[in-house]
Amino acid sequence: MSRKVELDQDTVERDLMKLVLTVVELLRQLMERQALRRVDEGDLTEDQEERIGVTLMLLEDRMGTLCERYGIAPSDLNLDLGPLGPLLSPRE
Repeated sequence: MSRKVELDQDTVERDLMKLVLTVVELLRQLMERQALRRVDEGDLTEDQEERIGVTLMLLEDRMGTLCERYGIAPSDLNLDLGPLGPLLSPRE
């Protein structure tokens, strides 16, 4: 008995992009939290704080552009982990 799976190229591409953007958003949020922790502890120079802030803003902007291009709402990137709750923190 052979089973065929019908795949739509557009759906596969969109779902793959959704997965990639979810991982990137998770990493962006983790980097942001780490940067805030380091700022609060005074571990960074003003120049480092500025560069990190600009980098995180650019990454967030690019994420928005890619989400828009592929028709993905930022809320679509959050995965429900059941009893553990959502994967991503809510965006402020």
